[in-house]
Amino acid sequence: MKTETLYSIKDLRKCYEERCILQLQHFEIFRGEILALVGPSGAGKSSLLRMLNFLETPTEGTIEFEGFTYHSGLEAPLEIRRRVTTVFQRPVLLNRSVWDNVAFGLELRGNRDAKGEIHSALEKVGLANLARQRARTLSGGEAQRVALARALVLKPDILLMDEPTANLDPANVTIIEQIAADLNKSSGTTLVLVTHNIFQAKRLAHRISFILEGQLIELGSNHDFFTSPKDLRTKAFIGGEMVY
Repeated sequence: MKTETLYSIKDLRKCYEERCILQLQHFEIFRGEILALVGPSGAGKSSLLRMLNFLETPTEGTIEFEGFTYHSGLEAPLEIRRRVTTVFQRPVLLNRSVWDNVAFGLELRGNRDAKGEIHSALEKVGLANLARQRARTLSGGEAQRVALARALVLKPDILLMDEPTANLDPANVTIIEQIAADLNKSSGTTLVLVTHNIFQAKRLAHRISFILEGQLIELGSNHDFFTSPKDLRTKAFIGGEMVY
């Protein structure tokens, strides 16, 4: 894989009052890859994701994104923020139809004539037949697929996924994983996936990073991460041992 750097993180710290939950010296994300962030709860993975989406600023350090340097006290320009979309673990859906939920982001951007794109997104997630149903009447898996369609229709350069299949049944997990893999393969969309499911990381990711207590413990290719981890804590985590 060609390793063109998309994000470059340098001396990054994220603190809330007196508690620093994330400290990364140097960390890169490559264009077109699927990168999985794994580690126990509270390790700082979701905080990193929010900074990659420019929703929170670093306390210290910088995130470089294609010529733009993001740091404390600086708001990312709208044209930068629109290139990144997040699918959260618990999607917030409007009390409207499935179709209207998918169309909402486009409408905010002034695009009110995108029927083809909306229908295509719903077909990709297997929900075209439920387009007129109230979104809040859907099952958990269907709701997550609506959230994914809402992201897909915006055609982001980077899709961030925060535990997108947590607590879903195997059928919906398979559907969502396949959509993510197809999106990366067909469109070259960069995916950053936060997951507690080490098997999901193995199925989807090109590279995997293990974050523990706010520190980057290991980062490597899918093969190397699982077959020859450099850190004993990584080996323990892969083996299902407690590393908290």
